[in-house]
Amino acid sequence: MFVAFGIAAMYMSRNYPMGSALRMGPGYFPTWLGGIMTFIGAIVFGRSFYLQGEGLTAWSFRPLLVLVFSIAFFGVCLDEIEIGFVPSLLILILGAAFAHDDVHWVEMILLAVLLTAGCIGIFIYGIGLPYKLFWWE
Repeated sequence: MFVAFGIAAMYMSRNYPMGSALRMGPGYFPTWLGGIMTFIGAIVFGRSFYLQGEGLTAWSFRPLLVLVFSIAFFGVCLDEIEIGFVPSLLILILGAAFAHDDVHWVEMILLAVLLTAGCIGIFIYGIGLPYKLFWWE
């Protein structure tokens, strides 16, 4: 997946001017990021042939499905339902907790509150994303 995304990023940014490290053009970042992703993917692929410890015993679909649906529901809550950034993020974090069998809910709620506060600081006030914090704003 890393290799495919890396090659796709480099391919899609091929027509943008590169620039230099001091004066970056629009193609500089996606090309370098794609190259780094391709390199990391090649390392992960190569290391996957060297098994250490016991192999995979069973495939668990619960974490995969819960995480995919949590992320998708976050996007729907944020853009379609428009309940706000804070409730959407809390739903995402607490929903993703259901991917694990043994969840400590006190720590999970504390983590959700701290992560939400950090994301508000970074994305809303730091970067200035134009999302409402709550639906009543």
